[in-house]
Amino acid sequence: MNDLGTPGEMTSPGDEALLADIGRFMDELDPPPGDLVQRVQFALALENLDVEVARWERMDATAGVRGSDTGTITFTVSDLTVMINLTKIGKKHRIDGWLVPAGEYGVEVRVAEHGTSSTTADEGGRFVLDNVPQGTTQIVIHLGDVTCRRTVVTPTVVL
Repeated sequence: MNDLGTPGEMTSPGDEALLADIGRFMDELDPPPGDLVQRVQFALALENLDVEVARWERMDATAGVRGSDTGTITFTVSDLTVMINLTKIGKKHRIDGWLVPAGEYGVEVRVAEHGTSSTTADEGGRFVLDNVPQGTTQIVIHLGDVTCRRTVVTPTVVL
C-alpha cells in the first residue's frame, strides 16, 4: 500500500499534472535537437556493418566551435590513431588527416543527407578530403585488403 492508501496507485492526479508541467518546462529549457531523427538514422546506417568505433581522444579548444575556421580532433581505437584538422572554407570544410600507424588505407567521409566521398591515405598516412559540406559527419577508415578488411568509424562530428 502507498501513501495514498490505494494499492498499486503510484501517483495522484496532482502529481501527474506536476510531472506534465516539468516535462513542458524541460522541453522549453532544453529541447531535443531539431535534427535528432536524422542523426539517429545516420548512425543506424552503419548498423549492419562490422565496424570498430573509435573514441574521442582529444579536441582542441576551437574544433567544432561556431565561428571558428579551424580545429583539430584526435580519435583512437586499439592500434589506430586518427587525427583530423578541420578548416572551414566558405560553407564547406577541408579535412586534413593523418593515420598512425601510417599506411595506404581507404578513407571516406560520410555527411548526413550529402552522401560520401572517399580518398586513399598515402604511405605516410596522410589524407585530404576537400569540399566537405556542413552537417553530421563521420570518418570511415578501411584497413587491410579485401580478404582481411577491418573498418573503423569515428564518432559523429557536426560541421
